[in-house]
Amino acid sequence: MRKILILLAVLGVSACNGKDYDDGVMQKSGKVYTINTETICNARGYHGTTPVKVTVKKDKIVNVEALPNRETPRFFESVKRYMLPKFKDVRFKDYATVDCVSGATISSKCVRENLKAAFDYYTEHK
Repeated sequence: MRKILILLAVLGVSACNGKDYDDGVMQKSGKVYTINTETICNARGYHGTTPVKVTVKKDKIVNVEALPNRETPRFFESVKRYMLPKFKDVRFKDYATVDCVSGATISSKCVRENLKAAFDYYTEHK
């Protein structure tokens, strides 16, 4: 049984190299990766988790999209408006250089934790 699991793991990794794929967390299409943090990060704001979808191309962030969450809309709107656009064209490894939004600090920190989870997953699985 163990040999079968090891074989499946090896085949799974080799099947992803150079080909488009979707493992439920990260999708690869051409040179573009999209990482959904819903299942890999449990960073909690005031009212629950704050998942994001991160799109990466050539190790640079193309887009960060907020996924549905239960944060206070007026505060999280500030995060979406003022913080998320600042990630565009930032090297993925430098995601932490983007400042938090004053007045929405907890939500901003949760977004950063999601970016860290996405970066770690991307680094390990690309």
